[in-house]
Amino acid sequence: MEPNPLPESTPLFDRINLPSDLKQLAPEQLPELCAELRKVILDTVSVTGGHLGSGMGVVELTVALHYVFDFALDRLLMDVGHQSYPHKLLTGRKDRFHTLRQKGGLSGFTNRFESPYDVYNCGHAGTATSAALGISHGDRIVGADRHVVALVGDAAMGCGVAFEAINHAGGEQDDGRVLVILNDNRWSIAQTVGALTRYLGKIRTGPRYTQARARLHQILQSIPIVGKNLDENLDHGLDAVRHLIQPGHMFEALGITYHGPVDGHDMPELLDMLGRVKDLDGVKLLHVRTEKGRGVPGSAERYDRAHAQKPNLKSKPQMLPVEPDVVQPARPRKPGRAWTDWFGEGIEELAARDKRVVAITAAMPDGTGLMKFREVFPDRFVDAGIAEQHAVAFASGLAVAGLRPVAAIYSTFLQRGYDQVFQEVALQNLPVLFALDRAGLVGEDGYSHNGVFDLAYLRTFPNMTLMAPKDGPELKAMLAFGLTLDGPCAIRYARGAAPGLGDLLVDGVQSEPIALGRMEVLREGGDGAILAYGNMVEIAIAASDLLRRQGVQIEVVNARFCKPLDRAGILALLDRHDRVLTLEDHAVMGGFGSAVLELSAAEGPVRAHVQCVGVPDRFIAHASRNEMFEECGLDARAVAARMTADTRSKV
Repeated sequence: MEPNPLPESTPLFDRINLPSDLKQLAPEQLPELCAELRKVILDTVSVTGGHLGSGMGVVELTVALHYVFDFALDRLLMDVGHQSYPHKLLTGRKDRFHTLRQKGGLSGFTNRFESPYDVYNCGHAGTATSAALGISHGDRIVGADRHVVALVGDAAMGCGVAFEAINHAGGEQDDGRVLVILNDNRWSIAQTVGALTRYLGKIRTGPRYTQARARLHQILQSIPIVGKNLDENLDHGLDAVRHLIQPGHMFEALGITYHGPVDGHDMPELLDMLGRVKDLDGVKLLHVRTEKGRGVPGSAERYDRAHAQKPNLKSKPQMLPVEPDVVQPARPRKPGRAWTDWFGEGIEELAARDKRVVAITAAMPDGTGLMKFREVFPDRFVDAGIAEQHAVAFASGLAVAGLRPVAAIYSTFLQRGYDQVFQEVALQNLPVLFALDRAGLVGEDGYSHNGVFDLAYLRTFPNMTLMAPKDGPELKAMLAFGLTLDGPCAIRYARGAAPGLGDLLVDGVQSEPIALGRMEVLREGGDGAILAYGNMVEIAIAASDLLRRQGVQIEVVNARFCKPLDRAGILALLDRHDRVLTLEDHAVMGGFGSAVLELSAAEGPVRAHVQCVGVPDRFIAHASRNEMFEECGLDARAVAARMTADTRSKV
């Protein structure tokens, strides 16, 4: 492993290995330390890639939290965990920070298996307040005495589960000592939306109460003898007039003590306020205003530009030796357009032809390829915020009104709206089309973002149609086909570049039009078959190419549908061969291969022995997508080796 390429001129940071070292610094030294931390983060992430803006925005807040609290005993939860980069640097991980998001290196999120300072593996939004309340309640039961802090982004505070937690906290009589810090930067990945944002904006632009309180604190502290005692009781005395001089105060009405807003980049103000609220009993909410991407060039104008940084592959250090021939997942081809781009183009073309088409996203207009759609069809674009449950139920309402909603949601995030897919969509048999981006193994975001469970739960719903394209043009064709159906459907597609028109043509076979529940044979062969689903068709063809060089002729089939399956086509395939391998970028348990086995068990006996190849029954840690494919045995060479072992006796 190469040494950590720390930037030069970080004399204070060089002295910090653990939070206990941080406490040896004088308060007036902390702003300089924050500047050094920003340089380390910016220099490192520009090489490794990763979420940049969120961490850069909470540098002062993170330093202040570790200065005031002792998180070796206390608990700190970050929601979402991608704002944890400065936290990682302060908690014994700076020597490994250059391994960020690499296989075997540091996670890009908080990770409880990585450090005792990380309480959860947190890659989704909105749950930190619930977890913090649970920890505090558990501490009271077992007799533990510690503080629990939840650092929550303003977009995450808009999640339904966050409001459920606040509602619960406000109704409790014995709340322990829980501090919820609302990190108000007005951005998640895109600009934060909704009424909560407007409410916070009123507080942000009208801080009369906060200014008045700060001025009174100064005056009272200057009074000899009695001033200190009066100052300690000031907040109680101002409660009676608080609602008159500060707008809204929604949190107070829900029973949560509100403090702020505080400038999240003013270290003396942060230390003062954290010191004041630390030992207050009950659930407190501290409103902190920060700038996402602070210190990132260009972020002042466009915070979203600083959200994430792509890795610099030329200077990226390799932790482990990599054999290029091994990690190549498929036959060589020119880099193509992203699956997301094919989706965006397809949905725009369909919306131009059909005024019923409405696109919905949950705070991911850029990530799901809907930025241009939003500009061209503003009246038919909906950003529901980080609230997938609401987005799905909202889409069902659009369908009831006679529209054709397309809900573009990452596979891993649709899990958050599972009940709404069941109750509001499938049970009602409404024509909602789910476009599941980032389905399968996603790479460096790891555990929480791998979209490998959608088939397992979606295919159990009656009325649901499930499709997956082999290439970009087929994705567009499936979108058009999906909008003709009278019930719900979901199309899953991967992260990264998609094969383009003609990239997967083999033996002169042309693609067939999409027909409900019909697969297509791409290559014939008598020594076995690979029945591949979605983007794994490219792997199947590449494995077949390798096997042809050994004289093994493998039939390659593009399944297209997981539900309904091509009953006649699959049974015929299972009767043509002794060995059939199903291939999917999804958990083996409950996935496409399971559906094929269920069909063969119900309709058998069949000739073939069926093997299911997919993601094994464990959570796959962060790595590059190619490294993940290798680990799971889903690269072309591993698939070919498995087929060779099955067919060698037939050659």
